[in-house]
Amino acid sequence: MTLDPIHVENIAQLAYGIAGDVDTTDHDDLAGRVWRDWLPELRRDGRVVIEPVDEHERRRAPIDDVALTDRPFETVHGLDSGTINPTTFKNGLVVDVAHAAMASAPSDLDLHRDRTIVATVHAGDSTASFDGEWRERDDGHTRQRVLHAPRVNRYAEGVVHALALYLAEGTHALDHADAVDDLLVLDGPIYPKELFTWDDRNPELGALAREAKPRAVVEKYVRLVERFVERDVPLAGFVKNPSSGTIVRALARKGVEPPWPDDTALFTRLLERREGDGSAGGGRGDSAGRTDRVDDELTFTTWFRSRGGADATMAADGDALGIDRELDPELYEPTFMVVYDPRTDVTYKLEAPYAFARDDAVRDRLTRQVLADVATTRGPPEAVGKADELARISATEKAALRRKFEERFDSDQQATYDDRRWGKEPY
Repeated sequence: MTLDPIHVENIAQLAYGIAGDVDTTDHDDLAGRVWRDWLPELRRDGRVVIEPVDEHERRRAPIDDVALTDRPFETVHGLDSGTINPTTFKNGLVVDVAHAAMASAPSDLDLHRDRTIVATVHAGDSTASFDGEWRERDDGHTRQRVLHAPRVNRYAEGVVHALALYLAEGTHALDHADAVDDLLVLDGPIYPKELFTWDDRNPELGALAREAKPRAVVEKYVRLVERFVERDVPLAGFVKNPSSGTIVRALARKGVEPPWPDDTALFTRLLERREGDGSAGGGRGDSAGRTDRVDDELTFTTWFRSRGGADATMAADGDALGIDRELDPELYEPTFMVVYDPRTDVTYKLEAPYAFARDDAVRDRLTRQVLADVATTRGPPEAVGKADELARISATEKAALRRKFEERFDSDQQATYDDRRWGKEPY
């Protein structure tokens, strides 16, 4: 059954009551003040959590011009990991399978064939053991293993998902690091930040993050940074859906009421431009409605160092979960810039370790590369898009793999009403 036209109209009427209480002009003014007065050195509890690497500016670039410029990096490699999503079986096992692949632009078909596959298993039976060694298949083009996740009372699905995803991705990146000559871009952040947020969710998860297996997963990324620093090849992460709340939480702690749900909404406010505005971050419209968005230029920020939220773990004064860092701890700190594409109204984040972002020339090359890629693709860099296609497991493939697990386990999936309601699987 669908809504009748009267129901649609009645719901739409609610927007008038909501809009009447929101003054977006105030939001523009506050965003500008945050940029000018707070972001040059944002502190939380006396500790600097956000500060510029060098310049502190908002910039813009004509889309047609940057799309046609020569790329600063001759070849770009992308890396991604896809999963079947956590699946619970009636025998008490919770399983997720991750599948990592690396792609390059221009293409390298032999490289594209290589895969790393990890199945992570959580069992309620404390006597069970599923750990396996790495094994090779497909004439050495595939490495795979089973990882037995540490036991938890809650969040088993989240644990198996994160460990499978990041172990596959981190292992594949390290195994193929020497294939990268110019630039590697991960699909997502440069560190397994989901593991870093376990402390905030639950004390049990926070303790789990420091156990041997999760720490070994994080160590893959620490060694990855060191390998790329040693080879003098930049490493970056393209975040398609950034969700950090470091800035808005720090503002709230200072008594400022941020109207934005997360940092991405703030940066979108700062970078979106409207007709008659004249500069980034201040389109106001009028009583008849908002003015048209200016969509012929990409807008972007200069680079920031980040030491708050999930990034605190890898800050110079963070403990990196107890993992030894062979370089100056400062060099591992995450840095980022933000890019806004007005054609799609989407905001992206590009991350890199400070080891690379501290260099003016490398920062400039990374900035020009991501601008050219976003201008051309209206989305992620080409190599990242290719890696996403290689690593993605389709809905049909997920269903087939789950049925294979059912056969091997001699146990059905634990079905829910939503599975039947939304047709996720045959019920």
